[in-house]
Amino acid sequence: MTASFSTSGGSHHSTWVMLGLLLAFAVIHSGGASLRQLAVERIGERAWRLIFAGLSIPSTGVLVAYFLAHRYDGIRLWNLQDQPWIVPLVWTGTAISFFFLYPATYNLLEIPALLRPRVRLYATGIIRISRHPQAMGQILWCGTHLLWIGSSFMVVTCVGLIAHHLFAVWNGDRRLRNRFGEAFEELRATTSVVPFRAVLDGRQQLVAGEFLRPAQLGIAITIGLFWWAHRFIGVGATAFSRTALAHWLG
Repeated sequence: MTASFSTSGGSHHSTWVMLGLLLAFAVIHSGGASLRQLAVERIGERAWRLIFAGLSIPSTGVLVAYFLAHRYDGIRLWNLQDQPWIVPLVWTGTAISFFFLYPATYNLLEIPALLRPRVRLYATGIIRISRHPQAMGQILWCGTHLLWIGSSFMVVTCVGLIAHHLFAVWNGDRRLRNRFGEAFEELRATTSVVPFRAVLDGRQQLVAGEFLRPAQLGIAITIGLFWWAHRFIGVGATAFSRTALAHWLG
């Protein structure tokens, strides 16, 4: 049985705004990544990283806040929130997605350019499971939250996020192939985009010790904090999205 959340013009408006924010997010992130080599040649690694972070971090914050404030807009297509299995399923899937989404393959000090940013090839840890862990984590996160929320606004959001991350998979492989050539082809031959596919067909082997890193404890703590803070997210996100979106759009 379907139920309506809101069919007002405001809810339709929020869907279009979300599409615009997703497009801006995709252009900034994928466009910035594609322009990296050219920008580095002109202004250097640190300057490029500061410009990229200065654009990408606020755009991400606005996108997340707007989503949280409007996630129940539109039409409710299904409601499974009273099912006894839904909460454990959603939280388990979301927790797993965080271990994929967390960018464990780069040095966090490179974001503010405290260390010189570099492009590297990785073949250990989460890369043994999936060559594009952030894309897989985003797809899993979308799946669990779409199942829980069930709104038409959420459908549009998930389609946009997944489409962008699938493009990022292709674009990321293309950029690494252009930069590293044969070394990337060797990496691609022994890894897979689909999680565990390379492990199951014998091209890859998991090494448990590679996952025992302090960063993993940080992710576990973050998941616990999100669990505790979920009750406050809606109110805070509504206020933040209004002020941040108005400021970002000038």
